[in-house]
Amino acid sequence: MSGPGRAPLGSVDYLVNAFTPDREPVWRRAIEDAGLAVKVRSDGDDSFAEADDFVARMDELGIQTVLCPTIPPGTAPPPCPVDFPSVAAGWAEVAELCVRWPGRFGALVCPDPSAGMAGVRSVRACLERPWVVGLYLHTHSWDRRLDHADHYPYYALCSEMDVPFVFQAGAAGGLVPSECGRPIGVDRPALYFPETRFVASHLGWPWVEEALAMALKFPNVFLGTASYPPRHWPEAVQAFVRGPGRRKVLFGSNFPTVGHRRALGQVEGLGLPPETVADVLGGTARRVFPRLAGLDAA
Repeated sequence: MSGPGRAPLGSVDYLVNAFTPDREPVWRRAIEDAGLAVKVRSDGDDSFAEADDFVARMDELGIQTVLCPTIPPGTAPPPCPVDFPSVAAGWAEVAELCVRWPGRFGALVCPDPSAGMAGVRSVRACLERPWVVGLYLHTHSWDRRLDHADHYPYYALCSEMDVPFVFQAGAAGGLVPSECGRPIGVDRPALYFPETRFVASHLGWPWVEEALAMALKFPNVFLGTASYPPRHWPEAVQAFVRGPGRRKVLFGSNFPTVGHRRALGQVEGLGLPPETVADVLGGTARRVFPRLAGLDAA
């Protein structure tokens, strides 16, 4: 680390939701309405902030780039009580961030697997923007396993466009089915699309061993830590990142459920070698998201 609670220069957080103060009541209402077993950060120096202040915090903590999932313009809300579109950053909002602060923000466009080829064309159009660096599937909004046919056109698009496919793996936080999020569901897609890089976000909990097995088996499957601060990483994940998974794990916060200041301080507490910390906090993300190089050059 570059200092107490500070990330190595060039660090990346692959999953940050809408972070401005006006979204705090939206988050709290969505959590209450959906019965989510999560909290949002409320401490002032690690919680919601206006964009200028958020960038200043990134500077202070050594974070170069954060990636924001966003819904394409004109997309209908998913048929799910978890109000993901309200807590995710809006398309125009992310576009403004990416243009105003080039290199500091990137977008992950969220596919609609129920929309057929119209949805694929919409995502393809979004990928024409250089600041859109990958796809993010809020898996439980659609209740489709990862090997469902509706996802395959998006996997093919990721292969063609050389962008990764990030998906929420594991149990749903709200009162919706969780089976669709089992990490083993990526087994066939990873075989069928060897050029597509898959990121199993949220550690795949409670099926962490499945997620680790997929990341060990496939060179194109990676593990993302979003929503789990380092002190909550299971022993199996810590052993993985110290051993065969050093270059297979990406740091993510799922902000505002995890604050950057707190999470980065906890990374120090793991006692990882400096080269491992550098990989987890940015090096692996830059290999998984090649478009980040273009953001850095902007």
